[in-house]
Amino acid sequence: MSIHSVAGQMFVLQVSIVLLLVVTAVVAMLIQSRSDRFDAARDRSLAAAQAFAHAPGLVAAMQGPDPTAVLQPLADEARKAAGVDFVVVTDRNGIRYTHPDPSQIGKRFVGTIEPSLHGQVTIEQVHGPLGFEYQAVVPVEDSHGAVVGIVASGMKVANVSSAFNRQLPVVLGAGAAALGLATAGTALVGRRLLRQTRGLGPEEMTRMYEHHDAVLHAVREGVAIVGGDGRVLLANDEARRLLDLPPDVEGRTVAELDLAPRTAELLLSDRAVTDEVLPVGDRLLAVNNRPTDSGGGPPGSVTTLRDSTELRALAGKAEVARSRLRLLYEASVAIGTTLDIRRTAQELVGTAAQEFCDYASADLAEAVLHGEEPRPLAADAPVELRRVAVAGARADSPLYPEGELVRWAQGTPQTTGFVSGRPTLVTELATDTGWRRQDAERTEAVLEFGLASLMVVPLSARGVLMGIACFWRSRGRGPFEEEDLSLAEELAARAAVSIDNARRYTREHTMAVTLQHSLLPRALPEQSALDIAYRYLPAQAGVGGDWFDVIPLPGTRVALVVGDVVGHGLHAAATMGRLRTAVQNFSTLDLPPDELLGHLDELVAHIDQETAAAEGELAITGATCLYAIYDPTTATCALARAGHPPPALVHADGTVEILMLPAGPPLGLGGMPFEATEVRVPEGSSLVLYTDGLIEDRTRDISVGLEILTATLAHADRSPQEVCDAVIDALLPARQTDDIALLVARTRVLAPDRTTEWEVTATPAAVAQARAEATRQLTEWGLEESVFVTELVLSELVTNAIRYASGPIRVRLLYDRTLICEVADTSSTAPHLRYAAAEDEGGRGLFLVAQLAERWGVRYTPEGKTIWAEQLLQPSGLLDWPVGG
Repeated sequence: MSIHSVAGQMFVLQVSIVLLLVVTAVVAMLIQSRSDRFDAARDRSLAAAQAFAHAPGLVAAMQGPDPTAVLQPLADEARKAAGVDFVVVTDRNGIRYTHPDPSQIGKRFVGTIEPSLHGQVTIEQVHGPLGFEYQAVVPVEDSHGAVVGIVASGMKVANVSSAFNRQLPVVLGAGAAALGLATAGTALVGRRLLRQTRGLGPEEMTRMYEHHDAVLHAVREGVAIVGGDGRVLLANDEARRLLDLPPDVEGRTVAELDLAPRTAELLLSDRAVTDEVLPVGDRLLAVNNRPTDSGGGPPGSVTTLRDSTELRALAGKAEVARSRLRLLYEASVAIGTTLDIRRTAQELVGTAAQEFCDYASADLAEAVLHGEEPRPLAADAPVELRRVAVAGARADSPLYPEGELVRWAQGTPQTTGFVSGRPTLVTELATDTGWRRQDAERTEAVLEFGLASLMVVPLSARGVLMGIACFWRSRGRGPFEEEDLSLAEELAARAAVSIDNARRYTREHTMAVTLQHSLLPRALPEQSALDIAYRYLPAQAGVGGDWFDVIPLPGTRVALVVGDVVGHGLHAAATMGRLRTAVQNFSTLDLPPDELLGHLDELVAHIDQETAAAEGELAITGATCLYAIYDPTTATCALARAGHPPPALVHADGTVEILMLPAGPPLGLGGMPFEATEVRVPEGSSLVLYTDGLIEDRTRDISVGLEILTATLAHADRSPQEVCDAVIDALLPARQTDDIALLVARTRVLAPDRTTEWEVTATPAAVAQARAEATRQLTEWGLEESVFVTELVLSELVTNAIRYASGPIRVRLLYDRTLICEVADTSSTAPHLRYAAAEDEGGRGLFLVAQLAERWGVRYTPEGKTIWAEQLLQPSGLLDWPVGG
């Protein structure tokens, strides 16, 4: 509301009047209040002084011996009762007998007392001890009319209450109410004026109407206003153009304009219409109609018209572009969800066949499916591609089925697109001769099936041409156009990148799997102590570092190893190979399980220290291992583990026992020794060793996996191979994320008649006795052809034990796949193989043993050492394996 408007000026006038009245009332109240307060102070002081001056006994008290003692309390009571500030009694000389302030008693009264000594009453304003006061001085007369003293009473004017404080809020409230009424009235008047004049003056109104008329005729939207009597009140230039109206249309009725019936009906209609399409000649008009009397205006209607012919065409193109963008977005989400080549190709054709085309197929070079890059094609070389995916509305299409190796003929769109690396568009298949070169019978079936248009787009990424994608449309959907090529290329490009990623992953995965398999045992070694079966399942995504091994040891013993390296990929596979080689090397030293794990732990720690210096290298700390040595001669097994899951022992009666061995820390942590445990393993029992990938999964706790494993192993009638199959079937997860190594070893026991052992005295004569005993035993076993070599070996070994060792000497012969001679003594000194000089008297014994025996070595025991030599047997000695059971 502007101050220059009529409403603003009226509001200022009303506010001024209200403020003037309020100020006048407040001033009048203030003056009247001051006068009233002075009168009240005077009257109250006079009444209190006269009342106390005429009080009975006052004269007697003043003439008494101590007037102050009597009158002071009475004066205080009178002061309080009268509501004055003081009541003072003095003698004729003005000396005070009483005062509210006891320190003023005895001092001279401040005020005029002379008139009161002559019997007059004095009222005056003075500055006394209590401040500026209004006081009355009254004489005190005795019974004879003589003035014996005076009584003065007074009070300060400021202590007199006034009605001003009570009346002022009422006056201000009334003024505020009047001001509010003025404001409300002004607002109502202003709103009325604004609605009628829009707040404009005459000049502004004129200028507004001029602008309105200019804008009305300049806009590209037709406007027509029709009155309630059916006459055209206004029509701008655009409305005249769109409806082909005459120049003098204003004032004429709609019926005189010779318009189409539907157009005339809309102009005369009083109903609301929004974006109704109205054909007028060769135009499509979007019409909006609103009645003018809906808001209290005059009867009639306002109609706006907009030419939407071009907009409709643009809207169609925008809808096509929007659908293509939506398809590309869906493709970006749906294509490349995995690193599987075939799955990615299926995602491509499945996405395209939903909206873009009726059928789609993807063909890839055979090398791509194996992770390799296709070789460049020679001139005129045939194009052979494997169809890896096909999708469409029906499954019985005559297109090449999935999995078929297609050899495309020269000149076909598929060959042209693959060789040139550029997309190919066949708008009409029926008239294309190059397409028919492939297979006349199949192409005819495709045409009869209803497919009429084809696009071939190469699948190329990072400069590698991997295959082609074919998009087909039926005759009812219409042929492909040039604009469709860009969308097809975009779809193919996105899929090609994902396929190339999957190809690279496949190549790396294949390399890792190849490396892994090359580092794992290719075949189990020959041995007689255990009947062994195994399973090794690499992870579906990535290659891990799980491994197992079976290592024959001297004395018919066999070592079983299962380990797990943290991580996946080539690094884990290479590390697994290093650890497996280290275990094999350590096992040649014939160490107990706990000592072997200790050496392996030191090796892992050393490797980690080396790799820590190289930036980006991964440490292998955390690798686990389980090492077991089975001895068929005693049916015992010594085991130790480094952070590995415990093995299971399946007894011959089907009872399953989880061997809770001391866990030990994972390899590479160091600081704690490993502990070995020896268990009795009866003949026919099974040792089950595995990695954590078998019993542990993201959806299954390790305790649940152990329960399932225990329940699956509780069958005594299964062979090791059958046990492996049953365990894998029961525990293999749907999505295997870790390697699985499983080793099942059923125990055998060396028959008692295949081993012999005796003690030898430490005398030279004992050598001959040892040879004789060995000859007798070999003859009993039917190994006469091995007697000569055995006598030479035993003679050398026993002679060395007698010469260099002390304590008891024991000889043991084992008849297994080989003949093993063992000589044990209490000395820890190991013999060394050396070349003796011509003049040396000794030093040729071990050289002779090494030449005659297949293998020989030393095994340390808690009591000393055992020197062993192993001889191969003639085929006649291998007819019956010397194993019990």
